[in-house]
Amino acid sequence: MESWLPLMNIFMNSISPETEASMWFQSSFNSSSNPSISISTASFLSLLMQPIEAVVNDSSSSSSSILCKQRFIWLQTLPNAVQARILSFLAYEHAKFNKQDLTKLARNLLFDATEVDFWVRRAANQLFDVVSDSNFKWVSCLNLDSEEEKFDEKFGSMPGWLIDVASANDSILPWLPISVDDMNKRLPDVTCEDDEDLMVDVEDCKDVNLEMIHTCDDEDLMVDVEDGKNGNFVMIVTQRKLVHLDSDPVDHETKEMALFLKTKILNLESSFKAAELADEIRTIIFKEKKDSLMVLSLIEPWNADDEIVPILLSRIQEGNENDFAITSNILCSIVLPKFLELEKPASRVLVTATINYCKVHYKSAVYALLFPLILHKNGINNPICDVITRIIKDCLHPANVSAICQKLLCEENTNGSEYICPPCYQHLVSKSLVWTESLFNLFQIILNHDVRLTQDSVNQLVFYVQESSIRFSKSLKFANFLLCFAGKCAPMLGIHKLALFEAVEHTSSFLTKSILSKLASIDS
Repeated sequence: MESWLPLMNIFMNSISPETEASMWFQSSFNSSSNPSISISTASFLSLLMQPIEAVVNDSSSSSSSILCKQRFIWLQTLPNAVQARILSFLAYEHAKFNKQDLTKLARNLLFDATEVDFWVRRAANQLFDVVSDSNFKWVSCLNLDSEEEKFDEKFGSMPGWLIDVASANDSILPWLPISVDDMNKRLPDVTCEDDEDLMVDVEDCKDVNLEMIHTCDDEDLMVDVEDGKNGNFVMIVTQRKLVHLDSDPVDHETKEMALFLKTKILNLESSFKAAELADEIRTIIFKEKKDSLMVLSLIEPWNADDEIVPILLSRIQEGNENDFAITSNILCSIVLPKFLELEKPASRVLVTATINYCKVHYKSAVYALLFPLILHKNGINNPICDVITRIIKDCLHPANVSAICQKLLCEENTNGSEYICPPCYQHLVSKSLVWTESLFNLFQIILNHDVRLTQDSVNQLVFYVQESSIRFSKSLKFANFLLCFAGKCAPMLGIHKLALFEAVEHTSSFLTKSILSKLASIDS
C-alpha cells in the first residue's frame, strides 16, 4: 500500500489530478527499486476493487444501535471527493486500463445496494458510458422504425438532382463520357501472375496481330485493349511487382508431406530429432523451390520451441546460402511470426539465433523481418522495438539503415512497403507506418546510431511529427525523439524550423523547453 501513497496524495490535494496522476503512472512503470512492488494499471484496479468487510449500522432498522457486516470494495472506503477524482481519472485514461475491469468497477458502484454519493455516481456513470459497448438489441423487440436506419437509408440514396439528370441521359454516370453501348464493348479485366504468360482467346478472328508491351511497375495490374484498324489490337500490360504474392497451390503429395512435418514439429523430443526434421524440410523445399514459401506455410515451423530455432535456421538453408528467395522464406517462416505476436521480451536464444542468421543474410533480414515488423498493423510495441534495435545495431551498416529509412518514409505510397511474409500473417502487416511511441523511440535509436538520413527522410519525419504532436503531447519518448532529432539533423531542419516550433508547443513534458531552445539555435 505504501507504494500507492504518492498517487493517493495527488487525488486528495492536486488541482489537476487527472494530468498529474497520468504523469505519475508514466514515470513509475518499472522504476521501483523494490522488484516485489508492481506499479501497473492492472495492480491499481486490483487495489480499487479489493473486497473489504466492514461493520456498519443497519439502515433498515429503526434502532441505530443494530450493527451488521457489509461487503465493500476498497475504493468505497475513501472520501467521496477522492472516489470521484479517481473515477474521473479512469475515464480520462481508460485506454490504458483493462476495459472489462473498468466496466466491472463502474457497475459495482452504479448498481450497489448501498447509498452512493451524487458526484461519485455521476463519475461512475461517465466511466461506464466511456468503456461500455452500446447494445440496441432491445429496440428490435419494440417493432419500431429506427431513426438511425432512416438516416442511413437517406444518406445512401442518390441525390434528387442526380436522379433527374440520369433519367434524361443514357449513360452510366452523367459526368463520365461513357455510354452504355461503349461500356458493353469493353473486354473484362484480366489478371495474371508475375511470370505467367497472358492468354487471350479471340473467337472468329483471323489474321489478328497482338502487340504486347510489358512494363514492370508497382501499380496494380491493368489491362487495356484498344480497337485498331484491320483487326489489330495493342495490349498494354502493367505487371505488379511484389515479393509477397501467394504462390500457386502445391501438389497433393507435397501437401500431405508438409502436414506430416507439421505434426512432427509439435512433437519434437530432442535436438537430434530436430536436426532430422530440418533435413526433411530442406529436402521438400528444395524440391518445391518455386513454392517454398507456400510449403513452409503448410509446415508452420514458427510453432517450434525457441530452443529448436537455431537448429532449423542453420540446417534448412544448407546448400542454399546464396539464394535470396530461400533464405528469406526460411527466416520469415520460422522467426517472423514469433516476433509479430510478441507481447513480452523475446527469449535470449531466439534473439541470438536470429541475429546470427541476419549477420550472414542481411538482405533477407531487411525484407523478411525488418520491413514486416516495422510495418506492424497495430504499430510496434517495446518488445518488437528491442528486437529491431538489436538487428539494426548488430547486423546492418549505417548506410543500409539510412536506405531502409528512406524506403519506409518516402516510398510507402510507391511500393516502399515491399516485404516477404507468410500468407496467413499478412493481415498483421500494414502498407504504411503506424506511428506509436515505440516507433518514434526506434527512430531516435537509429539517429543515435550515427545513421545519416537523407533530406527527403527528414522532410517526411517533420510531417509525421506535425501529425503526431497533439496525440503524443505528454509522451516522454516522443519528446526524447524530438530533442534527438533537433540535435542530430539540425543542418537539414532550417526550412522546417517554424513548423517544428508549432508542433513542439503542443507538447507538455518537462523536455519541451529544452527542445524549443535546441530549435532556436538552428539557422533558418
